[in-house]
Order: sequence, then structure tokens, then C-alpha cells
Amino acid sequence: MPLSWEQFYAENPPPSDLDQKRHYVQDFCQKHLNNGSRIVLITSGGTTVPLEHHTVRFVDNFSAGTRGSASAEYFLEIGYAVIFLYRLKSIEPYLRHVMGSRFLDMLEIDKSADNTSISVKPSEVHNILPVLTKYNAAKESQKFLQVGFTTLSDYLWLLKTICETLPSFGARAMIYLAAAVSDFYVPATQMPTHKMQSQDGAPTIQLDLVPKILQPLVSSWVPNAYVISFKLETDENILIKKARGALLKYKHKIVLANLMDTRRSRVVAVTPEDETEIILTEEQKQKGLELEKFIVDYLSEEHSKFIMESTAQ
Repeated sequence: MPLSWEQFYAENPPPSDLDQKRHYVQDFCQKHLNNGSRIVLITSGGTTVPLEHHTVRFVDNFSAGTRGSASAEYFLEIGYAVIFLYRLKSIEPYLRHVMGSRFLDMLEIDKSADNTSISVKPSEVHNILPVLTKYNAAKESQKFLQVGFTTLSDYLWLLKTICETLPSFGARAMIYLAAAVSDFYVPATQMPTHKMQSQDGAPTIQLDLVPKILQPLVSSWVPNAYVISFKLETDENILIKKARGALLKYKHKIVLANLMDTRRSRVVAVTPEDETEIILTEEQKQKGLELEKFIVDYLSEEHSKFIMESTAQ
């Protein structure tokens, strides 16, 4: 039987810098609470499950943070304050456009002057200028805060801590749970302290179920927030049924349901009342548009309705 969420937090220590990150988040929230902004907490990337306390080996998943990082940019563009809770070394907003060798290919070395300089190739200015302009606008607005994690335990501690700073926003707070969180973990009490040695033979590793954190998040930590979760499946026949099951169980607002093979071009927004298909056409893709723009536009409209209904009550 899996641990309760209270037991999980009791048995798994918080990250060493939790207090420092809590302070950053509280300052950020206070600033935007006073100016009337809407705020969204976006979770992004995968979570590692360490196999040793002094971690050398860990279990991971495929998530690179593509959806979360793209969505953060679009929420910022329409005026939301954004807390981006992301897996360190996963894809980040704005940087995602110029990652790896792509960035170096945009640059050229100029040795014609007395001092060697580096500049963007003229042929690449039209690519990097819009990204840099949007990044500078987000930076100047002071509406963007990044908070990094690596392990499952760190993620769950930070998620709880950040959510507990948001209730003052009431209905203006949105929680956008795009991170791919592991369903299994190795309890701290069962992990060896040091690196497992191969000469000892193949280890037997017992994985426990991670407690479902969505329930306390919705009912206790941010009870008045607009909460969105994701459901990824490989079988179309069970996708909507699983999404509706999650809504019924956790009482949040929307499940964005998607299939592994078509997750970049289609999601279904499932609410207690209906289902809305959000699609990126091939023509839109050729124009450089992304599915996340349409997801964020849809969620922003639904969030507005939610705020109006909450205000009227």
C-alpha cells in the first residue's frame, strides 16, 4: 500500500536550499499580489528517482520540458506572472530556440578590428531578434521566476512550498502541471548510502508508488486556484475515460489529455461539462506556430470565466 502524502513528506527530507527558494517565491508573489496580476505556476520536465543517497545512478523518464517551456513564454506574452518550476538541464523558455550547436551556428568571429569580437551572423538576426526581444520584455517586467529541481523528492517539496504561497491570489492563481512526475520511487530508508558496486551482483530494487499529490493540492494547498493537469496515454480508447476519472477523483478544473504519438499536434481539454479538441494544423506548423500557443489562449479564456464566476459568488 502506498504511503500517504503526509508520510511521504515525513520520510523524505526537503532540499537543502528549500528555505532560500521559499523566500524568493514569497517575494515574487508579494510583488504581483499587490499589482493585481494573474499568476501561473508551471511545472516542467521529468523527475529523477535516485537509487543511492550519494547519487550516481537514478531512474529517469523521457520528458525534456518542451511543453512547459513553450507554455511559459505564451503565458508571459499575455501578461501572467509565471513561476517556472523546472527540471535542471531540461528545456528552458527562450533558450529553447537557441540550444546547443544551433546557438554557435548563429555566431561569427570578427577579427578585422584591433579587438576580436563576436556577433550574430546577419543571416540569423531575423531568427534571434524576436527571441531576444521577448526575453528582454519578460526580464524587464519582472514577471518571470525560475525555480529548479532534479529529484522527485525535491520536486514534491518545492511544489508544496510554492503552492502554499499562492492562496492569497484566490481565483487569479493557475496551476499548470506539465511536469512528467515519476509514479514510482525508492524510499529513502531503502536506499544504500554509497554507490552500488557491480562486483556485488545485480541489485534487487523495490520501487514504491508515489502518493497522489493532486488531491491535497486541490483540496488544501490552493483550494481556490484554477488547476490543470495532463494525462498522457498510448491508447486512444482509454484516453478520455482516464481524464474524466482524474477529474472526478481530484475535483480540479481541466485535464489536458494527449496521446504519445500526437502530443505535439493535438490535445483534448476535458472538463466536467465537455471536451474541446485543440489542434495544430500542418499549415499552422509551417508558419512557425506551436500547439502551446493555442492551449494557453484556450486556458486564458477559461480562466477568465472562472475568475468572473468566483467574483460573483
